[in-house]
Amino acid sequence: MSNSPLRVIAFPGAPNLPTFAAIEHGRFQARGFDVELELTPSSIYQAEKTAAGEFDIICTAFDNVAAYGSGQGATKAGINPDYVVIMGATQLELSLVTLPSIKTLADLAGKTIALDALTTGFAFVLFDMLEKAGVSRSDVEFVAVGATPQRWQSVKDGTHAGTLTIEPFTSLAQFDGFNVIAKSTDLYSEYQGGVIATTRSTLASQPEKIYAFVKSYLDGLAWVLDPMNEAEAKTILGSRMPQVKPKAMTAVMNSLTSPASGLTPAAALLDAGMDQVIALRSKYGNGTAPISSAEHFVDLGIYQKALQA
Repeated sequence: MSNSPLRVIAFPGAPNLPTFAAIEHGRFQARGFDVELELTPSSIYQAEKTAAGEFDIICTAFDNVAAYGSGQGATKAGINPDYVVIMGATQLELSLVTLPSIKTLADLAGKTIALDALTTGFAFVLFDMLEKAGVSRSDVEFVAVGATPQRWQSVKDGTHAGTLTIEPFTSLAQFDGFNVIAKSTDLYSEYQGGVIATTRSTLASQPEKIYAFVKSYLDGLAWVLDPMNEAEAKTILGSRMPQVKPKAMTAVMNSLTSPASGLTPAAALLDAGMDQVIALRSKYGNGTAPISSAEHFVDLGIYQKALQA
């Protein structure tokens, strides 16, 4: 009999494949836990539900952790999910996907761009892309739409001219004739994208849950990154994300399993990648006080114990 469920909330996307694989292969159940996995429609929803005590594990962007830990969260005042990072997940490649008629960043002038929220790290990456291309933020309009599936759909149906995507949505867009006019990997040698986090209260009160997730995720990650498992990994991803059509699956998996644009081997955190996230938030964020160093947002004790075991 399992213990209380391990409640997980994540953004939709191919980077969830290690968790999917660990579920399919019974790794969580082997450690006494069933997993309840919810895909969030936005970073704000994720933070609000976490602050209400509804989740044990949060798969999110490192910038979301830094934002709420620095009093710059996108929710209304007084809501603090109290995130703490317990291991890494992805060296994220964010791609600026645009309508077929948009060929360059300059072509976005006078257009609308869909974002998750207007004060998150992905927005800051976009601001940096525009600034480096000499496009003023006042030349475009930013609209908060939600997580990647909603944003991509808003571009696909012509509501907005562009958005930032992760896999599999980047490859899906390209196969449908949409353009990728800029990538974060063209700007930064490292960018800490996804991380695995929990709340400080859960880390203190239920370390056995955290350990079970970390060990099971690491099992799933090692399995996904083993080339011998590629065919089955594609099957699992396709069953969990049916929108990934066979024609796009190879491109999605190639990006996902590349340490330059996808899953980080051994779920390691990227020091320079975290520094890059904090530098962008310091530049474009709405806070007045300096943002703490990455160490303030991280507790790797259980992760290191899991690696040693």
